[in-house]
Amino acid sequence: MTESAFTYEARGQALVIHLPGELDHHNCRNLRYETDLLLAENYITRLVFDFSKTVFMDSSGIGILLNRYKQMEGSGGKVAIYGAGPRILRVLNIGGIGKLVPCYDSKEAAIEGGGRQMIPGGKLWEQR
Repeated sequence: MTESAFTYEARGQALVIHLPGELDHHNCRNLRYETDLLLAENYITRLVFDFSKTVFMDSSGIGILLNRYKQMEGSGGKVAIYGAGPRILRVLNIGGIGKLVPCYDSKEAAIEGGGRQMIPGGKLWEQR
């Protein structure tokens, strides 16, 4: 059985969201509610989603990522992803997230927004 709780880590003006093993309609409601509260109470300019433990994601996960992308873009902020395995990268790219949200190979790179970035297929390229 996979863990279903989200954990949050503040890093300056970045909020790192550590996702559980499954990101689906059962827990996306909680993620939406909790991040709404955190974003309202704190000055966050970067949301970073940690997919390192996630093995399953459905369309609800795509929906919450798109929602947070639009919300952050509207306020001048950024969204990033790190730790996504090949299956999750495939879902992200099929859902169109891969074209909107950069996916990095480490938490530090995702927080800073530079360096090695993942592209479809899990390959790395150096951001210029």
